[in-house]
Amino acid sequence: MIIITTHKGTDFDALASLVAASLLYPGSKPVLPTSINENLKAFLSIHKDLFDFYSPKDIIVEDVKTLVVVDTHSWNRIEGMESLKDKKDLEIIIWDHHTNGDIETQQKNIKETGAAITLLVKELEKQKIMITPIQATLFLMGLYEDTGNLTFPSTSSEDAYAAGFLLERKADLHILSTFLRQAYGKKQKNILFEMIQKARRLEVSGFTISIVKMDIKGRVQNLAMVLQMYREIVNVDAAFGIFQDIEQKKSMVIGRSSIDEINIGLLMRSLGGGGHPAAGSALLKAANPDTIKQILVELISGNQHSSIMLSDIMSYPVATVSDDTTMEEAAMILRDMGCTGLPVVDSENHVTGMISRRDHRKIRKSKHMQAPVKAFMSRDIKTISHDRSAMEAAKLMIKHDIGRIPVMQDNKIVGIITRSDAMMYFYDLLPD
Repeated sequence: MIIITTHKGTDFDALASLVAASLLYPGSKPVLPTSINENLKAFLSIHKDLFDFYSPKDIIVEDVKTLVVVDTHSWNRIEGMESLKDKKDLEIIIWDHHTNGDIETQQKNIKETGAAITLLVKELEKQKIMITPIQATLFLMGLYEDTGNLTFPSTSSEDAYAAGFLLERKADLHILSTFLRQAYGKKQKNILFEMIQKARRLEVSGFTISIVKMDIKGRVQNLAMVLQMYREIVNVDAAFGIFQDIEQKKSMVIGRSSIDEINIGLLMRSLGGGGHPAAGSALLKAANPDTIKQILVELISGNQHSSIMLSDIMSYPVATVSDDTTMEEAAMILRDMGCTGLPVVDSENHVTGMISRRDHRKIRKSKHMQAPVKAFMSRDIKTISHDRSAMEAAKLMIKHDIGRIPVMQDNKIVGIITRSDAMMYFYDLLPD
């Protein structure tokens, strides 16, 4: 007998992987754990008759010849299979996107993708196994849930390809929006209420933040959703929750930001976690919550990319041309330097304009090449102080559609930041 099972507290990715694996192993029995999350309960209350699931108590473990485990490979996360751990003639097959686990077998299909269902969908496509629209919809639910609709940093190109494949197989996005919502129950409500009672606002580097320390018992789902609600209620730029599990001696740190200047993903990477600019988390073992709070404040104060000065990333020394330089000379300088624009300065080194390759396109007569750059240069120049942030420079570029901004100190040009500087800087900050 072949059985397929997944982890306790089953979510959409686990259920989708369970169903997909049953297509890959005809004649197998998919075993659904008794503990499932709230979203899944609502979905199964309507769709359960479409799937032929077994309960762990329905299985006679002595008859099991092959065990297929999906979306986990840890013995303590699967239900009712303890006696199989020491069965010598048992064949075990793993399909998982988590790298950590203690189930040992030679048949491991493990790869770090955003969702486990991605691996199984790829195999279904490879074997040209047909899937129905409702199966495609379930698979896409699992994929979207574990990748945050393809927005989480763990999302891979394979996840995106699998999503496209499932949409081609008529996955229904309307059903996704109906059932793929986060659970908010009594436990979450009580935690939120206690957080609001403890709410304190801090001013850090001109930003309003709130950091709440909470003791929790056992696993609590959807703490990230609770924190997002908390941030909106207390109305701060960024909120952080330090949720300490005293029994497990570990703390889950979750952050949410509503502004570009506070990059949560970057902060969480400093703590050993990850995320993206608006959201992220980190798991810390045996860490003092007061120390974690202090570290967060220090990071926001000094180590955030919003507080890194332009003087750290700007290009200098700056090549400039005087306002009486001819257009021909300016064109040669642009060509030799391989740049697209140059600041124009007067005799006192004050910036008076910007000359670019685009300005040279205005020339219609060859004699105009001998005209001074001040006849063709752009005079509406946006500058930025050397002590401003890279984020502010990027916003100026976007707002005014400009490719370079002179960096000023004491009314003198000390550097220049270009689109290339900004692009390379921000992309270097993305999680690996």
